[in-house]
Amino acid sequence: MAVVCGVLVHDLLLCIKPGISKAKATVYAILVALYPVHWFFTFLYYTDVASLAAVLAMYLYCLKKRFWVSAMFGVISILFRQTNAIWMLFFAANGAITYVQDLCHSDYVSHENNGLTDKSITEVSDLANKATAPGLRRRRKDRSITMKRVVSGSTKLHTSFTEEISDISFGLWNSKCKVLITFTPFVIVLVVFVAFIIWNGGIVLGAKEAHVVSPHFAQLLYFGLVSSAALLPWHFTPRRVSDLFRLCRKNKTFSLLAMLMALGLSFVAVHFFSIAHPYLLADNRHYTFYIWRKVIQAHWMMKYILIPFYVYSWFSVINILGKSQTRVWVLSFIFSVALVLVPAPLVEFRYYTIPLVILILNSPVIDNGKLLALGSVYAAADLFTLAMFLFRPFRWEHEPGTQRFMW
Repeated sequence: MAVVCGVLVHDLLLCIKPGISKAKATVYAILVALYPVHWFFTFLYYTDVASLAAVLAMYLYCLKKRFWVSAMFGVISILFRQTNAIWMLFFAANGAITYVQDLCHSDYVSHENNGLTDKSITEVSDLANKATAPGLRRRRKDRSITMKRVVSGSTKLHTSFTEEISDISFGLWNSKCKVLITFTPFVIVLVVFVAFIIWNGGIVLGAKEAHVVSPHFAQLLYFGLVSSAALLPWHFTPRRVSDLFRLCRKNKTFSLLAMLMALGLSFVAVHFFSIAHPYLLADNRHYTFYIWRKVIQAHWMMKYILIPFYVYSWFSVINILGKSQTRVWVLSFIFSVALVLVPAPLVEFRYYTIPLVILILNSPVIDNGKLLALGSVYAAADLFTLAMFLFRPFRWEHEPGTQRFMW
């Protein structure tokens, strides 16, 4: 299954970044395979690797516009983990936006072709109307420029986020019937999933009392820091820090307000919505147990000291994604991550794997030297966790059997 994930990452990169070489895509696939949390659970009887494979397959076929196949993998992914329904909605929503933009682009090309045909037909009469023809041509050219602005999917043509939202909403509304018919597979899956939630009395299967939906907003902050640290060459380098600082200086007022708001919201999340699940406090097999005790709970101020790192991480993630994706895509990604992680009371690095891989797929391509360095760090972490699992077993006094360290 890990090999399947690698192949899917390779093919997704070729779809998302047409300019990337197959060799580079292969290097990225190996890097994802070596990501310590993902690598570790490929050897255990867990659903995480299969869940990731199903989500990546759903993503790939949605990009290829094979929506029935994508929805089928969506069903499989939901069977592995119910929160994958959110990723299905994320892919479907952005797929619908791309579908509408393609429709508008086709209409625009058809309009341009018709314009060229009309021009060839009226070429003779244009010779007799030299005084008026230039004005007509200017008006036609202005009209084509306006239409380009409306139908283009490039964010560079949008002067504001509200303009981008209005253009997308306008396109979706005008093509609502076509969109609904095309994305019927996802609608069917969504309806069935909602019916299941109503019948089951919630989204959780199994031990419901241990996974009660909770407002764990600090979980979103943890993901930002963990994902940025895991992708260190993208986020924590001197050049990256200076680039973000330079970006903030370009618009000091907006940057200051955004920073203060982010710091304030992060403080509220850490102070009021930081949950210590009983499993986190009691299960000393997991590395999160030691991170919580030795780092976050080392001193009562520590969780507040980490707030600037949380804010920096998310600012960096948003800026990185904004270089290759639209603002609506970035916002929908953040919203999806929040819907997946915030209701989960338990801090588990496994929960971060799917959004982390999506983040890798949509981040700018970096040079081979940085990829090699990061891959070496991943490999060292893999060897360490494997050695700890195999050669450092221990026992609990209250429970028979051998216990082992794990993510």
